[in-house]
Amino acid sequence: MITYNNIFEKLCSLENLQLAFKKARKGKSKKQYVIDFEKNIEQELSKLKSELESQTYKPKPLKTFIIRDPKTGKISASDFRDRVVHHALCNIIEPILDKTFIHDTYANRKNKGTHAALKRFDEFKRKVTRNGTLVKNAKDNNMVIGYALKVDIKHYFETVDHEILIRIIQCKIKDEKIIWLIGKILENHNSKISGKRMPIGNLTSQFFANVYLSKLDYFIKHNLKAKFYIRYVDDFVILHNSKEKLLLWRWLINNFLKSINLEIHAEKSKIIPLNKGISLLGYRVFYHHKLLRKSNIRNIMNKINSFYTLTAERECVITNSLGKK
Repeated sequence: MITYNNIFEKLCSLENLQLAFKKARKGKSKKQYVIDFEKNIEQELSKLKSELESQTYKPKPLKTFIIRDPKTGKISASDFRDRVVHHALCNIIEPILDKTFIHDTYANRKNKGTHAALKRFDEFKRKVTRNGTLVKNAKDNNMVIGYALKVDIKHYFETVDHEILIRIIQCKIKDEKIIWLIGKILENHNSKISGKRMPIGNLTSQFFANVYLSKLDYFIKHNLKAKFYIRYVDDFVILHNSKEKLLLWRWLINNFLKSINLEIHAEKSKIIPLNKGISLLGYRVFYHHKLLRKSNIRNIMNKINSFYTLTAERECVITNSLGKK
């Protein structure tokens, strides 16, 4: 197995830091903190380079806030200079670790995403139902043709174990300075339990989420030999004709998850007949069509209404300003 040493120097290079800055700036170039950083970019990147090389780099405290779209949750925002470091790290380690991922994990990967995952689900659904012939030949409309084991991991980001994550990374990356930097990033969070949790909102957390569950992917594909398996972060689905087989796999998967200090969310993990429709990545997926979930439609309408309200308020301000003149 190929392993990687002495890659920290490449991470600290000005070329990599400049690329990291461009990625961190994308979509935020008008933010004041980005403008301030860019005014002194040579000085800022040189300082980061020096701190990284001397291993004196220390992330600034996260800013945490609550969002309610589509559900209530905590999001943690890193300081902009720390986001540059996150991109610099991922520029180096992502190409290495991504090669170890299975094909059918779809979150935060190039040429993947929700639409690719849904397309793959349709492909698997056709195979389970023998290209739809079982559906067409079913005399009873209520006849079940295949099942989906839909699984959610309980409090995933809150319970990720840093030590286990680093051990997984060290299977491919042996550079101690890279491991030091990963440790610094992981330690920068607010958690009641030491050595646990990844803050939602960090680029690194999104990437490490895939790394941590790569062992689960291999267990399901190679140990259980499940053919029709798709994962998107901590949500995953397995299709099969046998409900009994899926019940056994659910039990075995939960036992495996316990070995990496995780567990299945009992209320959100179910075996669902394919003819009932599956909630998947914002859609309700049926045999022959998909429907956008009502909660997503409400969120879209709320955003549209907010946009109209904001536009009306601005027009009112402009009109009043012109009237005074």
